[in-house]
Amino acid sequence: MTALSILELGRVCEGSDRRTALDNARNLARHAEGWGYRRFWVAEHHNMPTVTTAATSIVIAHIAAGTQTIRVGAGGIMLPNHAPYVIAEQFGTLATLFPGRIDLGLGRAPGTDQLTLRALRRDPGNAENFPADVQELQAFLAPVRPGQRIEAVPGSGTEVPLWILGSSLYGAQLAAELGLPYGFASHFAPDALDPALKIYRDRFKPSAQLDRPYALVGVNIIAAPTDEEATFLATSQQMSFANMVRGARKLTQPPIADIETYWTPQEKAQATRMLACSIVGSADTVRRGMQQFAERTGADELLVVSDVFDPALRLRSFEMIAEAAV
Repeated sequence: MTALSILELGRVCEGSDRRTALDNARNLARHAEGWGYRRFWVAEHHNMPTVTTAATSIVIAHIAAGTQTIRVGAGGIMLPNHAPYVIAEQFGTLATLFPGRIDLGLGRAPGTDQLTLRALRRDPGNAENFPADVQELQAFLAPVRPGQRIEAVPGSGTEVPLWILGSSLYGAQLAAELGLPYGFASHFAPDALDPALKIYRDRFKPSAQLDRPYALVGVNIIAAPTDEEATFLATSQQMSFANMVRGARKLTQPPIADIETYWTPQEKAQATRMLACSIVGSADTVRRGMQQFAERTGADELLVVSDVFDPALRLRSFEMIAEAAV
């Protein structure tokens, strides 16, 4: 079965708080390590009340300190929001503290709205420099060259593995050109999944980091003892996406008996399209779904999102997913 990893946003649930969300993330990573997940990534999102991973490098340190072997990283850092030199220092520090365990996925989107982008003091035009910024960051993480006057300390020589992340053809083209592993955000933006993977594989150029294409693909999976219970638990994520569509800033909500009472037909259509890459059900349903999704995409690795409201049932879901993959 295809390798499994986890994407975590440190979601704050109704009735809980932000510290609990961050500690639950670390607890999940500790369990995931024992269940055989390959890596545990957190993502940079800003101005979202339910997401606690905006200070991504700090959250990575929190999680890595609570685990021993699982790879921990960014899925991803929105590079236009940062100077490449600063990211080299941050992730070089992480790689120094947790050698051989840190990944650095890079995205081109701001990870927020335009108003918040101004609060970050970033120019939307920075995204146009993304390819050059990736290469600059790569250079700062490489061994110091003779005559190099600016060094990322720590950072230089750590050669933290870089990934290109995206949800469009642009990222696929860049990952292929630079010879980097590629992650596609099909867990919330699946429309261009198949053509993006084809472009990436067809145009891939080997590099010092990678000699052949390596594709990681996002997928929503919610597992429970029965299909009916999993469908019930999945309503929390469905409500989150409906809230996103309507611009409502809410914490993650407990599941409800009938999702049709929550969203309008238009919200349902849009949220359902965004959640098209989802597998919800019992162990057998999840096993079949993962096999079919892996065969369809040819993914080398699946990046799993399992947005379940109750922390204990979320742990159960991830454990069942790991067992289904054996």
